Amino acid sequence: MENEEALIEQLKQRDSHAFKTLVEKHKDRVFNTCLGFVHNREDAEDLAQEVFIQVFDSIETFREEASLTTWIYQIAVAKSLELIRYRKRKKRWAFFRSMMNKEGKDPDRLAVDHYFEHPGLALEQKEQANILMKEIEKLTENQRVAFTLQKIEGLSYKEIADVMETSVSAVESLIYRATKNLRKQLYDYYSNE
Repeated sequence: MENEEALIEQLKQRDSHAFKTLVEKHKDRVFNTCLGFVHNREDAEDLAQEVFIQVFDSIETFREEASLTTWIYQIAVAKSLELIRYRKRKKRWAFFRSMMNKEGKDPDRLAVDHYFEHPGLALEQKEQANILMKEIEKLTENQRVAFTLQKIEGLSYKEIADVMETSVSAVESLIYRATKNLRKQLYDYYSNE
């Protein structure tokens, strides 16, 4: 804990070595968290950079009520969800524009990357992972956040509660409902295939 406090103080003093230390310590976790939400390596890399920039730029506002790691997870989740919301809005707008376009073509149409490649997945599991990730996207936002942080990132219920700023019982409920919904969605998916 003392090391974390010293690191925070150095970051507040704009120490570039402290920033390098922070990035080295948390880069894999931040990248994997973002990847767990956006399912695209390039987007996850961009988001991870944005997360660290925000941490460095706003370290003065860090209240130290939670751990630095929890705060970084909160930023990573928020940035990831922000990108997902932006893309959904843009996709809806592109659909609307294509409806209005006489040729039926939309030059601004988003190419959605549903190919998902998470570190540690074996080659033969990629297709199943891709299907699972598509189904996870259909969950409510809170269910998706809790499920992703627990099942993909391996965070404890307490850590997830800290990141989501809610109770452990609320996290348990979200994960239970997410699991139940996913079972039904996957059953329906494979029944129709």
